[in-house]
Amino acid sequence: MSFNLMIASADEQLRELVRDAVATTPNARLLTEFVEVSANLYIRVLQELERFPDASLLLDISSDPVNGIKALEKLKQAVPELYVIATDYSEDGESILLTVRAGATDYLTMPLKRSELRDALMRLDRAPKRAMTGGSQLGKIYTFLGAKGGVGTTSLAVNFATIQAQRKKQTVLLDLDWTANDVAMMLGAAPQYTLSEVGENLDRMDQSLFEGFVARDPAGFYYVGPPDSLEANKGNFTDSMLREFATFLVEKYECIVIDAGRSINDDLALAALQVSTSVFLVTTQEFPAVRNAQRYLGYLMRLGFTQDQIKIVVNKYQKKPSGLIAGLDQVKQTLNQPIFYGVPESGAILASINKARPLVTDRQAFAEMDKTLRAFVDKATTGKREQAA
Repeated sequence: MSFNLMIASADEQLRELVRDAVATTPNARLLTEFVEVSANLYIRVLQELERFPDASLLLDISSDPVNGIKALEKLKQAVPELYVIATDYSEDGESILLTVRAGATDYLTMPLKRSELRDALMRLDRAPKRAMTGGSQLGKIYTFLGAKGGVGTTSLAVNFATIQAQRKKQTVLLDLDWTANDVAMMLGAAPQYTLSEVGENLDRMDQSLFEGFVARDPAGFYYVGPPDSLEANKGNFTDSMLREFATFLVEKYECIVIDAGRSINDDLALAALQVSTSVFLVTTQEFPAVRNAQRYLGYLMRLGFTQDQIKIVVNKYQKKPSGLIAGLDQVKQTLNQPIFYGVPESGAILASINKARPLVTDRQAFAEMDKTLRAFVDKATTGKREQAA
């Protein structure tokens, strides 16, 4: 047998059963495990299908059949040709028929037996091979996560969003760092509305309402972040709200850039990572930053992230290591992962921060760093290192 499979289930025992079955099947691969079945599941499935167009999905709706059916319907609307094996505890004929009508290609009753799973995988293998036709029309989410404070996470996110907007991409920048709230400072702005207002209006959110109350930078992108007051209640914008908001954004905008701060175990930051197309783990060559990056990587891998999703960005890069910083080879060896990009040390970044404008808005004053940042965006969005026009 030969197939690529994804699984979406809150049931660890079921995921382990599927892992074992795939591991003992020649030429079969378990690509991704989604540990929750939510309304925006289709976003992450589509992201995987862009890399593996022939993949199939085992979808467990047993934890919440009503929302599971809704998730299945959204998936099939987005990818009608997707092969979906649905699982649930119900043996009722009407429930099974409802699941099939929602888009399931196959149906298995829980608790699942190994023999039943093996038979289902054989049916999957015998089915005509179908790949996702055409590219996804959803926007891409690029999230920047700092391995520690002071590594330049926000400046990279702000300039990334600015470059995309300059290239006429419909772009939104989110600041999820409730403590630092640095995005507004780097843009020289004091927005009237914040993520708290977004949370209050999610149930009636549309593009006109969103663009009417969030701020727009002169470079052309929209941005929204936390209230400036440290007393503000973070509960006004929860991780579930972020997931719903992300679903809205990717349907309306081409590029969503998120500054997730540095708190990896923060619920908002984790939710952002889970809906992201790419996660840029930003570190420097300083030993504390490299150590934290190693810890963050281990944590994310245990949560089911893959090396393809997480990209290491070394900021303030120095070619010649010293006793205070690690060499690039040492960083790669410690993290056991290639370095996606290195952004050199430059006083231009601090100068632009002091001017309260993104560096890439003054290409003449900061020509060398401007070129570097545009090459980084090229590689991040197209896979190629090209000089921007």
